[in-house]
Parts: sequence; structure tokens; C-alpha cells
Amino acid sequence: MKYIIGTKIGMLQLFDINGKQLATTIIHCEPNKVLEVKTAAKHHKEGVKIGYLTTNQNRVNRPKAGIFKKVNSPVKQYIKTFSGINGYNVGDEIKVSSFSKGEYVDIQGVTKGHGFTGAIKRWNFKIGPLSHGAGYVHRYQGSVAFGRGGSAPQRVPKGKKMAGHYGHETCTIQNLIVLDVIPNRDLMLILGAIPGNAGSVVTIKSSMKNIDKKKEFTIITKEIQEEILRQNENLEDKEALHAANEAAEAIAKKEAEAEEARKAAEAVAREKEKQAAEKATKAADTTAKPTGEKK
Repeated sequence: MKYIIGTKIGMLQLFDINGKQLATTIIHCEPNKVLEVKTAAKHHKEGVKIGYLTTNQNRVNRPKAGIFKKVNSPVKQYIKTFSGINGYNVGDEIKVSSFSKGEYVDIQGVTKGHGFTGAIKRWNFKIGPLSHGAGYVHRYQGSVAFGRGGSAPQRVPKGKKMAGHYGHETCTIQNLIVLDVIPNRDLMLILGAIPGNAGSVVTIKSSMKNIDKKKEFTIITKEIQEEILRQNENLEDKEALHAANEAAEAIAKKEAEAEEARKAAEAVAREKEKQAAEKATKAADTTAKPTGEKK
């Protein structure tokens, strides 16, 4: 089992080798400092206590400052204990390089807070009728109590879905894939979205359901694409081929326009011949008709 704490930087879009868009989350993981090693004999479980995000000493109280003074470590803003980890000593650092590309991870964070929210948005209730005579029940929740009085209590049951505080809850997203790891910048690229705002702290750990499983991703960025073109193709030949294709398209377009003009001229000539034949027929009928014939 592997753990690390990081900070969500934001999101961007990358593309795989087939041109498919990959929604990617960037996480900056400053090296986590091991402050204490827990053993089964002394603490009844194995694990480590780590500190994350170096901060000013004035930002922590005296008990926390004493923890860092004891191990001669810079003051960290966050302290957390990870169980199920062994092989570390006090003073060691857990770096982003402990994770590898294609690995499945679970990420835990705090979702965005929405404050006091109505039941329609919070619980996805249906709205009331929107017609003119409906009154003010468009976004009302409706009845919340039950019972008819007397022996039956008239009260609101526990757990009733109502308006209230929405968001700002601890949430874990499972089975996310590590697209890439950049150790020199302490960055990790995750496929998909994770909880929290940009700048929020998240915990990354090995997936509980897809342990030892990996998936191959070949990400194509703009720089990599240009390098591939330079290695596999001659750009001058490609430009010449592009110009030749454009010239051929222009010639084909002119030929098509000339063919359309020829067809239009033939149609006009046929129409004139038809009109001339009709006039000649009409004139012949008028000449053949007797002068003194009564109608």
C-alpha cells in the first residue's frame, strides 16, 4: 500500500495516441516527511506519521511544533497517519516517484461547498407547476411531517431530506489512473476529476480494488507530435505535396465549372430550337387555313 498527500492544482486536457481527449487533473505532491514510524509491538499497528506542506512556525501551536523539533524537521501544515506502510525510517521522504504511470489509485478530498441550499438542488426533487395560477409552489419542498394527530405523532422523521448545508463533505473517488508522473517537478497527472477546489489538499493511495493492475497510455502533446513529424517525415516534401494537392483541387474545380457552363449553353440552345420549331408550326397552320371560312 502506498500513500502520499498532494495539492490539487487544476485541470487540463491531453490527447492519447489515437487522438482521444483525456480530462486530466494536475496534483502537486511536495515530498511528505516521515515524522514517526509506528510498529505493531508498540502501537498495535504498522504505519507512519507524515507531515505535508512546509509552513511558518507561527502557523502551528506548541504541541505540533514540538513534534517537528523532536525529529529536526521543518514545520509542516498537515499531519496525518497512514496505516499499512512499512520500510520507512524517521526523516525519510515519500515522493511522487513512488507511484508509476498507469497505476490505479484512490483519491480522497473535500468536495466544493454550496452553503445553505434548497431541497430542489440539494436532493434533485421535482419542481411544482409553473403555470400562472400555481401560486408560490414552484420550488417548494412539500409536506414534511406525518401522522394524523391523537396517538399518531405529528413530527418530522429523522433523516428527512430537506433544505440545508450542501457540499463540503469528505469524498473518495476510486480506480483513477495515473497518466504520468513528473518527479523533477513533484507532479502527478490523473485521468478524470477529483473532489475539491483548486488548491485543496487531497490524499492519494493505492487502489483497493485494482491492486497491481496497470493500463498503458501514450499521451501525445503538441511538442511530442512535432517531434514525431520531424523524425518520420520530411516537412519540405510534405509542404510540396500539400501545394500539389491544392493545385490539383483548383484544376478540378475549374474543369467542373467549365462543364457546368457547357451544359447550361446546350440547354439554352435546345430551348431556342424548341421555340423556333413552335413558331414555324404555328405559321404553317395559319397559312393553310382558308380565307373565307366561317367560324
